[in-house]
Amino acid sequence: MSRCNSCSAPLLANTNRCRYCNTRNDVDLHALHSHSTPRSESERICPECNKAMQTIDLKIDGELLIEHCNQCYGLFFDPGEIEKLLEHSVSNVFGVNFKHLLNINKDRYQRKKIKYVPCPVCQVLMNRVNFGRRSGVVIDHCRKHGVWLDSGELTHLLEWKKAGGQLLDKQSDRQSNKKRKRNLESFQNNHSTNSIFSQNHRSSSASELIESVASVIFKLFN
Repeated sequence: MSRCNSCSAPLLANTNRCRYCNTRNDVDLHALHSHSTPRSESERICPECNKAMQTIDLKIDGELLIEHCNQCYGLFFDPGEIEKLLEHSVSNVFGVNFKHLLNINKDRYQRKKIKYVPCPVCQVLMNRVNFGRRSGVVIDHCRKHGVWLDSGELTHLLEWKKAGGQLLDKQSDRQSNKKRKRNLESFQNNHSTNSIFSQNHRSSSASELIESVASVIFKLFN
């Protein structure tokens, strides 16, 4: 559980303001390893605050630049960056803790008004997608430019992966792929069987037609 940087009181899930001292905390950046600020201001605009964001280098495999809003604490990742961060930050997960996953999503679930926000780069409204299908984190996704996370959602994703959520998602993918493969093979087999039946039926019909014509000709000339 995250704690307030001012009074050390526990922070409620997916919140950054302390209910005891009213201090706003950047819970996501504090959950990460060391980072630096190569540029004080980015050209990308925060979709929530409509202000220029700050560029931050997470220093993963050399350089990993993301955008951070100093007002709402939201984060913007280019395509593939959030997966790279999760892979680097959480490793050696070999099992799924179903009880922990349920508790994480239950504790962090918040009923929010559905709102579509613009991409910080192209300003086109982004799609809302449940990351990993079962993470409980509904991200804002621009296919061309990347992913926006509200404050607290990155911490949620880190906890989700630690509990085996990403592993469960990959297992579900493999099962879905196997099911699609079985359905495709079943369809192909049925199609092949129907084709053979259709060919035999057409051959039988043609034979019957020839016999009928021959019978008529025979009657005309006899």
